[in-house]
Parts: sequence; C-alpha cells; structure tokens
Amino acid sequence: MFEKNLTKKMQDVVLEGRVSAKEVCREIKKPYSTLLRELNPFDTHAKLGAETMFEIVKATHNVSILEFMARELGYTLMPVDSAEPARPRKSRTSERVRRQAATM
Repeated sequence: MFEKNLTKKMQDVVLEGRVSAKEVCREIKKPYSTLLRELNPFDTHAKLGAETMFEIVKATHNVSILEFMARELGYTLMPVDSAEPARPRKSRTSERVRRQAATM
C-alpha cells in the first residue's frame, strides 16, 4: 500500500504542482507520455525510479514526497541552514574504534 500511496503522491506533485507537467518533463528530459505512465499507480508495467523521483523533486522544488517518506519511516525532514557549513557526522563505529584504541 505504501508504494501506491507514494506513486499517487508523486503523481499529484507533477499534475497539480506550480510547475506544469510538461515543464517537469523538459527539465528531467523524459517524454510526457512516459512520465505519466510511470506516475500512474495502477499501471503495473511502468515504474517510477528513484532517480526520476529525485529529478522531479529538484525540478518542482516540492519536498512533500520526502516529508511523507520520512514520516512513514518515523523521521522528520528539516532543511539544512545554508549559512552554516555542513559538519561531518561522527559515526558510532568510529567512536567505538577510537575508544578501543585508547584502551590498548
């Protein structure tokens, strides 16, 4: 069920968004008819790929699908503050290895 909901939400982003579906197709370099088939949740022969979904998000500037996915997985989606440079995240593994090395 999640898959159909996801495809339907992507279909809504493209067909009901501020950027026309034809413009989205031009930006992602995909034929209009192909994209509409991929966005049809009831078409079992055409699937929307992750790369295409990412290109649609970039073309439409609509992150509601990412918010939906995050919420379904128990997360929240927050924008990165562009004024603050990205800091590398410490992984649990590297911290554990450092602690083990310190005890040797």
